[in-house]
Amino acid sequence: MNIFLYVPDTLADWEIAFLTPEINSGRYLKKNIEKPAIIKVGHDLTPIKTMGGIEITPDIQVDDMNLKDGDLILLPGANTWQNGNHQKILNRINENKNVIVAAICGATFALADSGFLDNKRHTSNDKDFLKMICKNYKGESLYENKPVIVDGNLITATGFAPLEFTFEVIKKLDIMKIETLNAWYKLYQTKEPEYFFKLMNSLK
Repeated sequence: MNIFLYVPDTLADWEIAFLTPEINSGRYLKKNIEKPAIIKVGHDLTPIKTMGGIEITPDIQVDDMNLKDGDLILLPGANTWQNGNHQKILNRINENKNVIVAAICGATFALADSGFLDNKRHTSNDKDFLKMICKNYKGESLYENKPVIVDGNLITATGFAPLEFTFEVIKKLDIMKIETLNAWYKLYQTKEPEYFFKLMNSLK
């Protein structure tokens, strides 16, 4: 399994700040699985800068993505999703129906405007805002005002829910034991020490 992390310029660092470290470190993942590879994908190979000012150089460009069933395309938010430079990744998503697509914040705007959300349950930052900025959007009846929505191989989230987004992505990928994932989530949600011990015990 590969995770193709799309890296648009002005990527919102915090929206993937829970997810990528847990996958990359593998510290809480199931012991009997091969750790997924995180492959940074760019529109081209030009380095980008995140909102936090961190420079990221893509490993590959969109045209070189070798997508297989069950792979994940991870779409973080960014201020540049509506600048017209992302049609290549949207085309690849529409061509590959058996990959998992996880989009948060501004990335959901691009999916909405491309028609990808018209027939799937989804969420975003706000339904009326989505309708206002996405002129081609016709999925209003399937919008749900929740932090994160999972519909088959599609995961969408508001930009205010990186923790919930991470929980659902990891659950969908099935790379962490459910008791581990639940304890991990509760630890970050509540900050209560009891969940740290539950997390550690779940690894035994």
